[in-house]
Amino acid sequence: MEPEIEDKTLELMNTSVMESQNHIDDLSPKKTTVLTKLSNGPVMTGSRKRPSEGNNDKEKEHCIALFDQWSETDQVEFVEHLISRMCHYQHGHINSYLKPMLQRDFITALPAQGLDHIAENILSFLDAQSLCSAELVCKEWQRVISEGMLWKKLIERMVRTDPLWKGLSERHQWEKYLFKNRTTEVPPNSYYHSLYPKIIQDIETIEANWRCGRHNLQRIQCRSENSKGVYCLQYDDDKIISGLRDNSIKIWDKQSLECLKILTGHTGSVLCLQYDERVIVTGSSDSTVRVWDVTSGEVLNTLIHHNEAVLHLRFCNGLMVTCSKDRSIAVWDMASPTDISLRRVLVGHRAAVNVVDFDDKYIVSASGDRTIKVWSTSTCEFVRTLNGHKRGIACLQYRDRLVVSGSSDNTIRLWDIECGACLRVLEGHEELVRCIRFDNKRIVSGAYDGKIKVWDLQAALDPRAPASTLCLRTLVEHSGRVFRLQFDEFQIISSSHDDTILIWDFLNVSTNGQSEGRSPSRTYTYISR
Repeated sequence: MEPEIEDKTLELMNTSVMESQNHIDDLSPKKTTVLTKLSNGPVMTGSRKRPSEGNNDKEKEHCIALFDQWSETDQVEFVEHLISRMCHYQHGHINSYLKPMLQRDFITALPAQGLDHIAENILSFLDAQSLCSAELVCKEWQRVISEGMLWKKLIERMVRTDPLWKGLSERHQWEKYLFKNRTTEVPPNSYYHSLYPKIIQDIETIEANWRCGRHNLQRIQCRSENSKGVYCLQYDDDKIISGLRDNSIKIWDKQSLECLKILTGHTGSVLCLQYDERVIVTGSSDSTVRVWDVTSGEVLNTLIHHNEAVLHLRFCNGLMVTCSKDRSIAVWDMASPTDISLRRVLVGHRAAVNVVDFDDKYIVSASGDRTIKVWSTSTCEFVRTLNGHKRGIACLQYRDRLVVSGSSDNTIRLWDIECGACLRVLEGHEELVRCIRFDNKRIVSGAYDGKIKVWDLQAALDPRAPASTLCLRTLVEHSGRVFRLQFDEFQIISSSHDDTILIWDFLNVSTNGQSEGRSPSRTYTYISR
């Protein structure tokens, strides 16, 4: 403490003691506080302070009067000096007194300063449970939440970050009330407050339907005169595009399930396909890759490179990778649908290359030689081999660090692509695992046993999870081998050697009189002419 402040402290104390001397002559010496100033230390107490008594009022008033005359800095230093003289019990009492004084209701205080937007921004980070609690704090908090449309913002945040929420917003038509400025067309905050629990209920119902296998089934019959089987498919909200054993590509209306268009040109079965908003790219047992205009169905390009059947292909961001029964992988640059050039041929597999997948870092291929090979996307150089399957590998998907593969050894394996480790083996199919897809929650597989199995991905990645808990459901409707499937949060669409395409709908499920796991099917038949 500075000498000036210490002098003021002593002056205040001594003055107070002198002025109060007339009031304490009758007190015992044991109850008098003796002040001793140490030369190089703080002022110490010789005994405990006497109990508070009514005749101290004038002393207190005089102390406060002197205290009020000092600067804020002097006042702080004086209080620090007083606190240093107190015992632990007194410190605790002062702490309890100060705590509520130091608390600030900034959510209420900010709007009073014209800073409503800051209060709204702070509360916008709350989850639903916390937002409910915040509404109950006081009327001002409730007003900030209501006028800030924070329930609307919470739902918008979920729709932006969660595909399930986004899908529900589109299917249930409440997307039109989101991502709009405050206008008369936007419902009040109470609408979004009541909407939120309804969305949660929908999500819980969908998750329960997946777990229990409850679904509504729709069936497309693709009967052809000369051959039978749907080898590949892809879908979006409007259409399903399928590649058939009869050499054709058929485009189906997703709502009516009617055949909209048939593309012909391949001279062999259509074994693989992928499309985007501009083109459909198909691979065939005639060894060619064809590029079609997705709108008109016109053939834009034909790539002749492979010596045998083109078994699989993927394209994205100007790059395409194809693989073949000829054991090779071809990497193509796609400048445009009509300008596609061969960049590199990857050779290393000792049997047919059945499937490829890639991202910006790796190209991943799987073969009948029982191996998965990893290649650099940028340099096309070989990186590593994943070994483990006992027989040939028929399918895989690669995303982030995870590779999931299916084999004719009837198993599914999960791999870490960076270190090559096998993380889990899933067993359950009775024949070759022909197709596999996964998202953040599930793995869905289809096999030559005619069954589709739904697996818990997160449990499969947990080494502590028992193997018996990993398969959530087995779906049996196909009467032949399952060749291909695709799924999202609401449905699975699969194709089979039985010449059908099945739509397994887990959102629009009618439970009236239906047994668990089975729903009535609508059947649509297309007979080619």
